[in-house]
Amino acid sequence: METRILKVPLAGKDDAVLGRWATAPDGTPDLNTWEVPSPPPPPSADPLAPLREAAHLLRTTPVPVAFPTETVYGLGADATRSDAVRGIFAAKGRPADNPLIVHISDLSMLRRLLTPSPPQQQQEHQPAPQPVSSPSSPSPQSHSQPLFTADDPIPAIYHPLITRFWPGPLTILLPRPTPSPLAPEVTASQPTFGARLPASALARTLIALAGAPLAAPSANASTRPSPTAARHVRDDLRGRVALVLDGGACAVGVESTVVDGLCVPPAVLRPGGVGIEELRSCPGWEGVVKAYEDREHAVVDGAAAAPRAPGMKYKHYSPRARVVLFEAGGRGRKGVVGPADDAGELGKTVGVIRTGGWDVAGGLRCAGLREVAADGEGDPGFVVREGALLGADGTEMGCRLLDVDLGEDVRAVAHGLFAALRELDSLGADVIFVEGVSDGDDIAAAVMNRLRKAASEIRA
Repeated sequence: METRILKVPLAGKDDAVLGRWATAPDGTPDLNTWEVPSPPPPPSADPLAPLREAAHLLRTTPVPVAFPTETVYGLGADATRSDAVRGIFAAKGRPADNPLIVHISDLSMLRRLLTPSPPQQQQEHQPAPQPVSSPSSPSPQSHSQPLFTADDPIPAIYHPLITRFWPGPLTILLPRPTPSPLAPEVTASQPTFGARLPASALARTLIALAGAPLAAPSANASTRPSPTAARHVRDDLRGRVALVLDGGACAVGVESTVVDGLCVPPAVLRPGGVGIEELRSCPGWEGVVKAYEDREHAVVDGAAAAPRAPGMKYKHYSPRARVVLFEAGGRGRKGVVGPADDAGELGKTVGVIRTGGWDVAGGLRCAGLREVAADGEGDPGFVVREGALLGADGTEMGCRLLDVDLGEDVRAVAHGLFAALRELDSLGADVIFVEGVSDGDDIAAAVMNRLRKAASEIRA
């Protein structure tokens, strides 16, 4: 099939052209209701036309649609239809036991997912789109409905997190009702499902227009680095998806944090855009623990246990090149450990990704460094410089060297990490040496989690 990329014109990240929150009694945004404007009368151009086209495909076909969020680009399909969800697994080549995160437009949609559905409405149905209202005409209930109620189906343990971090890069694990409105493929036979309210107004509007929650893993081929630009999706999934909505580069650059508040103590299942120290500042989450492994998934009775959340079991985030990660404990060094000959033996094109501690080119001897053009449109937030690798005697080794400096700000590192891995891959790197960042309880944990899963070798 042909894969089209449609640019979405945006005046701002949360501009009223995309929609707006209803207003709570205290004047704050009411997360219960995300309101989307109606199409303007002809002959006015509809700025949401690409989103309406994508929503139509999501409602009427089993082919997934790729779209941007603030974390990474997602590959979305109607989470209530088995045929649509199976399209995600087919397009990505994703293992069927790897659960998917469900993206919602507002809390009202989430509550419908926590309510058992009549059997006749399950799985293969074609849901009618929800009506959406114009920002100039809010729902009559939008000014009186509280954020949470005494009998709220959303577990109380999550109320402080939702209040502080939603919309945003946080996924919460919730009990799956019986019968569930979700397709069984979403949860991979788990009794729970992960849900997220994205900060991206574009994503929320697409979900609202589709009239259904969207199951949406990262829009990359399975095991590849996550996509943070539309061109990354095209490179991986050309011919497997019909449409990619191009909303520019993703702001965060790594996936959401996944938490389980249904266990005691509550646990982080995957590090991401919300740090563990931020979680610990919320009531009921002071004792939250880490329940993920950066390298190998837990083994039970000789077999790998079923993952409770995405990213827990399988190798992820890997470019085609061999990745050698240097843990941040080696920051006293100024670059790659070992002589330049070691790097030359690993490949004809050697890549280096720096994060603030290493010297230029990771301390490898090189000459003639010059900036090279990035592969694709837009500003990736970094530059690539190319030169010749030199041996210990100062003579050229016949190897190219590619150097990327992501800077020392860990959020900038997170923003550019996946794009840098893809960029060096596209330039033909055989091996990529990566300088790690100091482990912490913030987004640094997510950066190192992704790098350890991508690495072929880890050096101290």
